[in-house]
This record gives sequence, structure tokens and C-alpha cells, in this order.
Amino acid sequence: MLRHLRYLTAVAEHQNFTRAAEALHVSQPTLSQQIKQLETTLHVQLLDRSGRTVRLTDAGEAYLRYARRALLELDAGTRAIHDVQDLSRGSLRLAMTPTFTAYLIGPLVERFSTRYPGISLSVRELTQDRIEAALAADTLDLGIAFAQARSSEIETQALFVESLGLVVGDNHPRAGTQTPMDLRELEHERLVLLSSDFATRRHIDQHFRDHGIDPRIVIEADSISAIVEIIRRGQLATVLPEAITREQPKLHLINLSPAIPPRTAALLRRKGAYMNAASRAFTELSSTWS
Repeated sequence: MLRHLRYLTAVAEHQNFTRAAEALHVSQPTLSQQIKQLETTLHVQLLDRSGRTVRLTDAGEAYLRYARRALLELDAGTRAIHDVQDLSRGSLRLAMTPTFTAYLIGPLVERFSTRYPGISLSVRELTQDRIEAALAADTLDLGIAFAQARSSEIETQALFVESLGLVVGDNHPRAGTQTPMDLRELEHERLVLLSSDFATRRHIDQHFRDHGIDPRIVIEADSISAIVEIIRRGQLATVLPEAITREQPKLHLINLSPAIPPRTAALLRRKGAYMNAASRAFTELSSTWS
């Protein structure tokens, strides 16, 4: 049908089968046959062939208006496909767990947006469970969380290893110390930790249980930024990724002994999900992150 529309448009423009056939690089009999097929399909005469020039009938005039509009839309669709494939346009739905929004989202998204300014980004902060649920429901394209996915619908791609330690502010007595802290000493610290909804908190709690530590948790929060502000301004302590201390001023890292096991940060996606060009580009970029 697309070919028929282009043939009809050419004949209407040239008002002559011979010139239209030359412009289309087809034979005149082929062109005439294709127009006849279109008229047969529509059960109407589209062209008046009785004069020296070929003219549209009233039905042909009415039909051609829609045919031209359809051809314009199809051409726009073809350009849109090319735009998406070459990443001049497109969209990406992304989510990260809170620890990554504290130090990773800024430089990673800045690098991606600089390289692909035409891509529209939607970035959300969610727990890993909610990221996996959103991926399974196809309301997200990609997530950044941890390699131990709970859902069998989710596949992971390792990105880098994240280390955690005790983090304090300038006002804490241990600020600036280079000596590792024995894990037992944590029982004397007043801690601010993420709530148990978060994978980071569950990872920390497991390490405490493994070593029989009963920490003194005085504040629980659902926001990394809130925890950072509390630590920065007072004498409380927290357990956060080491990388956060490099991105946030006035924070100090104290290594723990025994250390909390490092975790593998990973890119999450739904198994078998279609990956658009933006998702593939982000996957490639994040896989080179260090």
C-alpha cells in the first residue's frame, strides 16, 4: 500500500504517467498497473485519464490529502527510528538505591548527558526490592543496585565493588584518625543508620550479627542526604560506602576491623526485556565506570 501511495502522489504531481514513471525509476506499464490495483482495492476511480494530462478525480483529490499526510507521518517515523538509533533522541527510565544517589548519580548522569544530550532521563531513588518490582512491571528500563537480586525475573551485570566503613564528621572525637576501629568499639558509638527497608542496612546488620555486635542505633532515616547532614554537624557516626566520603565535604572514613564485606554494585534489568538504544548506551557507559 505504501508503494501505491507514492505512485499516486507522483502521478498527481507530474500529471503524466511517463514523467511520473521516470521520476520513480519504474516502467510506465508497472506504474499504470499499480494505480489500477489501488483503484480496484478502493472501488473508486482516482485519476481522470481522458484528457491530454492526467488529473485527479474528486475522489482522488480527497484521497490524496490523506495519502500525503500518511506519507509525511511515515517519513517522520523513519527519521524517528534513525534518531533513536543514533541517540540524537530517546528516553531512559533509571533508578538507583539511595547509597548510589549520594555519590554515583551525579558524575555518571553528567557523563551520560554530556555524551547524549538528546536523551531524556527519568531518575528515581528506590529500594532494591522496589527497583526489581518496577523492572518486572516494565516501568523502569534499568536499575543500579546490588548483584544479589531477589527476583528470578531480574538479571544483573556487575559494575564495581563498593566498600563500607564507619563515617564521622569533623566534630567527632575520632575525626581524622587513621587507626582502624575494632568492631566491638561500635557498641559505644551512637549510630545513625538507614532503615531496615534498605539493602545497605540489611548488609550492615548481617555483619553485626555475624560478630555478635549489638550496636546503639539512636536514629534511623530513609535518606542518605539526611544522614550525611546529621553526621556532618554533630558527634554521631554512621556506616556508609567509602566513596561517599570522597564526594561529601567534612566527612571522615574510619576503617573497621573486621571490615564489613564489600558488595558488588550491579546494573539490573528484566530478563528478556527489549533494550532500546539509550539503555544499551547507558549499559556500555556504566560498565566502564571505576
